[in-house]
Amino acid sequence: MRNFILSLTIFILAAMAMGSPGYAQSEELAQSEELDRLFEELAAADDTSWQAIEQNIWREWSKSGSPAMDLLLKRGRSAMQAGDWALAIEHLTALTDHAPDFAEGWNARATAYFQAGLYGPSIADIEKTLALNPRHFGAMSGLARILEEIGYPKEALEMYRNVVAIHPFRPDINTAIERLEKDVGGTDL
Repeated sequence: MRNFILSLTIFILAAMAMGSPGYAQSEELAQSEELDRLFEELAAADDTSWQAIEQNIWREWSKSGSPAMDLLLKRGRSAMQAGDWALAIEHLTALTDHAPDFAEGWNARATAYFQAGLYGPSIADIEKTLALNPRHFGAMSGLARILEEIGYPKEALEMYRNVVAIHPFRPDINTAIERLEKDVGGTDL
């Protein structure tokens, strides 16, 4: 398991270094340009403006380009809100089957798997999410939480630090970093 976690961490760091993949379609290019702008705003945000910018990023990430796929995402999220993890996974599996290049479908299913206590499938979906969207701070946060829960505090701390490099204002992330720095001695990885 340790080798898998280390390999996954290396993969994620390499994907982040390479940046986001290019897009061929003009709609996807426009969305990518909008996300670039939003991430620039997020980096320059303050304690009062970051939440609105984060919501706009999530809104952009949730656009699949297909009304049918958007409906599957909406149904999956609704099932998660109702605590029906099996139904959520069913809807989100249909989404990932039909839209395998839609990162938010993989991320949503990773969340459903996590909530169902299925960490292995959740990690696999996080890996796919980050391959498609290396700036997905939500997926990185989820991976850090899993790493922490399964006993990899140093790797979790590194992942939380990666989140803060992209999104410095999440109070829960900064709290996790402070807690883990005390637990692992605050050494840089």
